[in-house]
Amino acid sequence: MRKSFWRESKASGVVVIVALCVLWELSHRLKLITSVSWPSFSSVVSTFFQLLASGELLNQLLPSLERLAIGYLIAVVLGVGIGLLMGYWREVFNALEPLTEILRPIPSPAYIPLVMLFLGVDDEMKIFMIAFGAFFPILLNTYSGVRAVDPVQVNTARTFGLSRRRIVQQIIVPAASPFIVTGMRISLAIALILVVISEMVASNNGMGFFILDTQRSFRIREMYAGIIALAIVGYTLNAAFVALERRVMAWHIGATAKEGT
Repeated sequence: MRKSFWRESKASGVVVIVALCVLWELSHRLKLITSVSWPSFSSVVSTFFQLLASGELLNQLLPSLERLAIGYLIAVVLGVGIGLLMGYWREVFNALEPLTEILRPIPSPAYIPLVMLFLGVDDEMKIFMIAFGAFFPILLNTYSGVRAVDPVQVNTARTFGLSRRRIVQQIIVPAASPFIVTGMRISLAIALILVVISEMVASNNGMGFFILDTQRSFRIREMYAGIIALAIVGYTLNAAFVALERRVMAWHIGATAKEGT
């Protein structure tokens, strides 16, 4: 029973995190690390709740979440739409695949100086960078999902006289949805990264700006508190996405479980 508990639950992971936090606290109190850049964990947590109570943390977080939501939504719409076109029509794939493979390998932050020349330093630049960076994983996974659809299913649908639109809606999209969801989950983490990077480069608010500003003004505890806030946001977003995925993709999870038995 005890072995089953540790195997099925995430209690061991929580223990590791708590142990690391205790080690952080002890390293400061026992002066194992003597640096003004290494405050105690307890002081960082205290600062975190002070920033939360004062509203400063929330005021910096909300602009970041707004940019994240808009950019990510654009990436999902374009990535799924273009990925379906590339996967279903070979002509579209031949036209767009070379351009995709030229743009995709370049790290997204490298485009920021160029985008700033055209869009400035306001929200348009940040939203574009978020959408651009999150676009490619969704595109590639959607395309791969469409190409992985059993041709027999598509040919059978054509035999029964289904239109291309109905084939895409009733066969292609459901069959490719596990790939699409995987791409969306990967892109969510990338979108959060690009929010922070773009705000560090050019912004007067947001979590990226807050972390860089506190570091420059040597507010070390506030800087760590901002990083912890981002960790909580990232974990929460991923957990919410996984919960939504389980609900939406319950039919696929159930079918996979039956195949495995």
